[in-house]
Amino acid sequence: MDGSGNSLASGPDATKRKVCYFYDSEVGNYYYGQGHPMKPHRIRMTHALLAHYGLLQHMQVYKPNPARERDLCRFHADDYVSFLRSITPETQQDQIRALKRFNVGEDCPVFDGLYSFCQTYAGGSVGGAVKLNHGHDIAVNWAGGLHHAKKCEASGFCYVNDIVLAILELLKKHERVLYVDIDIHHGDGVEEAFYTTDRVMTVSFHKFGDYFPGTGDVRDIGYGKGKYYSLNVPLDDGIDDESYHSLFKPIMGKVMEVFRPGAVVLQCGADSLSGDRLGCFNLSIKGHAECVRYMRSFNVPILLLGGGGYTIRNVARCWCYETGVALGIEVDDKMPVHEYYEYFGPDYTLHVAPSNMENKNSRQMLDDIRSKLLDNLSRLRHAPSVPFQERPPDTEFPEPDEDQDDPDERNDPDSYMDMDDMRHLDEIPRKFVSNNIQSVKVKRENFENELNDQDAHRVASEHAKGAEPMAEDLPLVKASDKASMAVDHEPINIKMELENQFVPALMYPKP
Repeated sequence: MDGSGNSLASGPDATKRKVCYFYDSEVGNYYYGQGHPMKPHRIRMTHALLAHYGLLQHMQVYKPNPARERDLCRFHADDYVSFLRSITPETQQDQIRALKRFNVGEDCPVFDGLYSFCQTYAGGSVGGAVKLNHGHDIAVNWAGGLHHAKKCEASGFCYVNDIVLAILELLKKHERVLYVDIDIHHGDGVEEAFYTTDRVMTVSFHKFGDYFPGTGDVRDIGYGKGKYYSLNVPLDDGIDDESYHSLFKPIMGKVMEVFRPGAVVLQCGADSLSGDRLGCFNLSIKGHAECVRYMRSFNVPILLLGGGGYTIRNVARCWCYETGVALGIEVDDKMPVHEYYEYFGPDYTLHVAPSNMENKNSRQMLDDIRSKLLDNLSRLRHAPSVPFQERPPDTEFPEPDEDQDDPDERNDPDSYMDMDDMRHLDEIPRKFVSNNIQSVKVKRENFENELNDQDAHRVASEHAKGAEPMAEDLPLVKASDKASMAVDHEPINIKMELENQFVPALMYPKP
């Protein structure tokens, strides 16, 4: 079998997909700290399932090239990135003011290898976007999807917004990019970044009302040129598969018809699953994955990213199954024996039954939300035109000679385009970003520390080592290159590929 993936039997999905997958074997070593609900170890568990289900052999597997400082600064502020690069657990007591300024502390702690962790997950998302720009149908980076990070601060366990960086990469080639977020938390960082542009539509399905981050009201629709290009689907506790898809499918079907994106970024946060430690929805794994299946059916390039998910055995189950959906392969419910097999007892199955919790989303409420959002979409009569200042040349993929490959020449800062007529992100009126900021709750405040949980002792002593840098303002989109390297332990022949190209301006409305 080649790296193009399998095909489903019939229907709109019955087309082979060229799928690539990004994974760094070090990612599971990063550790937020004792009692913290975010556990990167879940990415390693997911990878182990993919390996033992035999899914890796159907994809091209890449080790992400670490994002460099200048790459990260394409969206994030220089001083914030410099802070992330320099802060360590040993030096944080000397930088109390900076910690407060950049919102780094309890929810977003300083831990060993923090900057390397950011470089790794951001590098995977940007690398996936590059692959989509050059012919892949689906790219997967389960370590990515950290949607809360802002231009100048960390938020909700997220330090660097890999999603924004990946979308900027996709905008080099595609006139319009669609962002869809099925994490239980509102995708506030991504929405805010693209709130005033019609080139990126953001759609978030999330719990709303006295819940982190407090944003995502149905009335938050975008601003200026971006009006009606932000869609928010506020939901209540206990939503099940049927109710969820009574909104997801008609809304996303209309979005695809009206917006006609060239690429889709789908954030697959697994905290919307039933039984999540921080979540309160009641989706099954198949119900969650149906979102992936539905978006795949449009035959538009898709970047699949991770996100939230705090019952880590279910996170691994979900993302394994959704990788199968991306490939068009239905995986067995009976789980293969592997190194984390005991996490999945006593049933040792891929799927778990949803609970009998009350669904607080009434039919009338769902009908009202659907009607409101479809009405908003009806105001978009056609896909927007795109004011490119300069069309970027297609990037070629040479077969590199490693002896002649000069990494310093791959991304010459002198080649960056100077772009005017930009509107700075900080000028976006805050009142249009959210009218619910007063309801913000600390994301982990409802999390009960269960230090005797079966996963705690496995990662409590692991700490990150090594890595390297990616960078500048959101309005000033800059050139980039990504070298995608083979995962040396994977049973696949993988070619190193280099990309260099200019970036078109991301146009914002004038004041």
